[in-house]
Amino acid sequence: QVQLVESGGGLVEAGGSLRLSCLASGRTDNVYIMGWHRQAPGKERESVAAISWRNDILAVAESVKGRFTISRDNAKNTVYLQMNSLKPEDTAIYYCGAQVDGGSGYEYWGHGTQVTVSS
Repeated sequence: QVQLVESGGGLVEAGGSLRLSCLASGRTDNVYIMGWHRQAPGKERESVAAISWRNDILAVAESVKGRFTISRDNAKNTVYLQMNSLKPEDTAIYYCGAQVDGGSGYEYWGHGTQVTVSS
């Protein structure tokens, strides 16, 4: 089992920045890919960015390219999402997910952290 806890969300004005953190615990030795997803009210959950255990950036959504940066510190079992130039449309609950070796897709999720961007 892998447990994920997100932090760093909050209320920020448009143009501002936030850094989200996701701390993984439990069987983290099996974690291969970690990623950030988000879900806005009335919309489906969408992938924002993903990173491998070797720090290869696997995916970044077009809507956040050039503004958001995903990174990972394996020594701290933590993945980060640096969000700059935030827009009101970035408002959502941001979830951290983990894929493990031999697994199928994102099997583990955190409870999410709310990001609200005011105009």
